[in-house]
Amino acid sequence: MSKDYYKILGVNKSASADEIKKAFRKLAHEHHPDKAGGNAEKFKELNEAYQVLGDSQKRAQYDQFGSAYKNQAGGGAYGNPFGQGFDFSGFSQNGQGMDFDLGDIFGSFFGGAAGGGRQASHRGSDLELNIEITLKEAVFGVNKKVQVKKQNKCEVCHGSGAENNDSFMQCNTCQGSGKIITTILGQFRTQTICPDCQGKGKKIKNKCGACHGQGLKTEIEELNIEIPAGIDDGQSIRMSGKGDAGQSNAAAGDLYINVFVTPDKYLQRQGDDLLSEITITFTEAVLGGEELVKTIDGEVKLKIPAGTKAGERIILRDKGVHKLKGRGRGNQVVLVNIDVPTNLSRKQRQLLEELDQEFKTSKKKWF
Repeated sequence: MSKDYYKILGVNKSASADEIKKAFRKLAHEHHPDKAGGNAEKFKELNEAYQVLGDSQKRAQYDQFGSAYKNQAGGGAYGNPFGQGFDFSGFSQNGQGMDFDLGDIFGSFFGGAAGGGRQASHRGSDLELNIEITLKEAVFGVNKKVQVKKQNKCEVCHGSGAENNDSFMQCNTCQGSGKIITTILGQFRTQTICPDCQGKGKKIKNKCGACHGQGLKTEIEELNIEIPAGIDDGQSIRMSGKGDAGQSNAAAGDLYINVFVTPDKYLQRQGDDLLSEITITFTEAVLGGEELVKTIDGEVKLKIPAGTKAGERIILRDKGVHKLKGRGRGNQVVLVNIDVPTNLSRKQRQLLEELDQEFKTSKKKWF
């Protein structure tokens, strides 16, 4: 059944890339398996939807073909590089059939996937890992040890899948050539990789007992991930070659770590700056004073200037986020709120009335 990725993320088809990203972040935080009430299946579904809609090229293909867009590479608009109704008769020469290596053509269009007689080489799959860190860890950076379930090369057979070097036999399908030659329409011959031996020209006679001939083993590997200072919520780290091992000596895939930053109780990030609020008394606003303020580095004394108004912002220099690109740190911006008392004692009211009268008297002297 076709999946509606837009519905999964709760956005319209006309949603911008930023709207899709925000929707994914919100739902990912809500359904993260490590959270109370989290849903692993829902989280996996959200991640699948974002991997498509968050990529402009994949999204365009999805909009055209739906969730089955990956299968379109075999036919339709992508299947025949020559277009519909291509006439192969033009490749005959003087009425005679001619050899024609489709491997060269497919190699030009698809990077050698159907190379004529070349050994098939399959790069390892990329892997994804979601990790959650605190705001403080995002500001200063942190090293995290994680366990990743992945395919590694078998240490016994070194990825060959065979018991030893004498455990191979010639492939009967291609007679050891690694390629299959067929004639199309009696005009020319095509050459493709042998599907039985994947272009190797030989097959395993005695399989490795450790990996059962696969050359790969699924293992749990512990990795040390260095998360840089200044990383933001939703950003990813790429670890080259840390994905699944490749087949036939091909390169390993990569590991992508998606970083999610848990909201902080007191501080909110805005770019390289951190935002916080403080509530002061009416008299502090008038007379000035000092207040302890929470920062990412710990508590510091904040000077309140006399005559501070509600809504003013006081800057704490270099108390923000380490800049991911460049040097130094951002600032902490403290928004000032004033606590206006409502339940006054008789004495407090009397004092304020006297103060008010004093202000009015002083004001009249200026006019």
